[in-house]
Amino acid sequence: MWTVPKPKYRTGLCAEGEIAVNIGGVRVVLFGDVLNRYPDSRLAELVNCSTQDYEVISSLCDDFDPGRKEFYFDRDPDAFKCIIDVYYFDEIHIKRGICPICFIKEMEFWKIDQSVLDECCKSYLSEKEQELKEIANKVKVILEDLEVDQCITRTQRCQRFLWRLMEKPGSSLPARVIAIASFLSILISAVVMCVGTIPELQVPDSEGKLVEHPTLEAIETACMLWFTAEYVLRLASSPNKLHFALSIMNVIDFMTIMPFYVVLSLTYLGTTSMMEIANAQQAVQALRILRIARIFKLARHSSGLQTLTYALKRSLKELGLLLMYMGVGIFVFSALAYTMEQSHPETLFRSIPQSFWWAIITMTTVGYGDIYPKTTLGKCNAAVSFLCGVIAIALPIHPIINNFVIFYNKQKVLETAAKHEVELMELKSGREERRKSSNGRSTLTREALGRDLILISTNRRDEACSNVRVST
Repeated sequence: MWTVPKPKYRTGLCAEGEIAVNIGGVRVVLFGDVLNRYPDSRLAELVNCSTQDYEVISSLCDDFDPGRKEFYFDRDPDAFKCIIDVYYFDEIHIKRGICPICFIKEMEFWKIDQSVLDECCKSYLSEKEQELKEIANKVKVILEDLEVDQCITRTQRCQRFLWRLMEKPGSSLPARVIAIASFLSILISAVVMCVGTIPELQVPDSEGKLVEHPTLEAIETACMLWFTAEYVLRLASSPNKLHFALSIMNVIDFMTIMPFYVVLSLTYLGTTSMMEIANAQQAVQALRILRIARIFKLARHSSGLQTLTYALKRSLKELGLLLMYMGVGIFVFSALAYTMEQSHPETLFRSIPQSFWWAIITMTTVGYGDIYPKTTLGKCNAAVSFLCGVIAIALPIHPIINNFVIFYNKQKVLETAAKHEVELMELKSGREERRKSSNGRSTLTREALGRDLILISTNRRDEACSNVRVST
């Protein structure tokens, strides 16, 4: 409920103690006593200043009509309608559809502190500020790619060129070819690893044991040489080698390369007596299993897999709830199944820990059939555990999918906004160059064209920001 007089949207002269402000064509009559609740604000300064002091008034507003006692401001009227709420409710809510970054600039113009923003709007503002930081980082990366020729020394230019060649598939045609070759090498290596386990394609060695076909080993060696050269070149051209070596994806790359050379040294460089040791042979088999990690190298070439990884990171809370539900259900239903099946002489439930396996495969709807209840109560318990498992798994799925869709759409919008920002910077730099090289009427025409292009780019960027708000 309003405890002070409402602002009036009307025409006519102002009464005593009132002032009229015209915000972008919207005329609002405000009460001086209400505005003085925040004496440091711009509107309170207008109320308290003398109408004869035109110099002070001109510093506070864009124009002034002394006869109507009306102050004119070339500002956003929608944002102003939100800002005047602080004089009545001591807090401000940002309406949907208003850019929060632009709204903060409006608050700074009207000299309203950000502490009056409601908590929900503060979190919304921090989210948008984070998006701007991400856009700035993407713009920085794009500008760094465009400034290869501005490096100081030839070594730096070669290092930057090699880094773009190995890490930026979209920078040039050779970089795209290298990315495709790396992607195909990963697939070929995975196929060779799987095909090499088929007994019909294996050949016996000198001891009569089946080993991989020599052709498959040759293909495997070629792929590993490619992975090694790729890793070494990326490490050599990396601007921050420590950060490169500790990156998760690069650690996976290193783990997929090293087993090949360890097995090679144990097999061909070691002595015969060493290879006869059972532990050494088991170590070789274990290192060969590590080749499975090569499939994770696909994440470097797939934005979809990267988005899925980030979405799962943001859904750790939902995944934790899922594990908690399943853990409670497994413990409860396995204990009930063990208790109910004890009366049957041929029971398969020997202990509660053994019953955990039955609860897991039942709640996850797998049901191998190796262990199952035989009593009526046990079967009823199995039916209830099955239903509870379906519900427990289905509940967190929607938030996880929603996080994936939001993050994927957000990344697309941020990439578009970053490209538009770079285009805007190019237009501004081009306009400055044209301003220096031209004069007269042609200069005015080109400046008008530049302003139009900047306006188009800005509108596109605002549209991208609105898409982010809609998706969130």
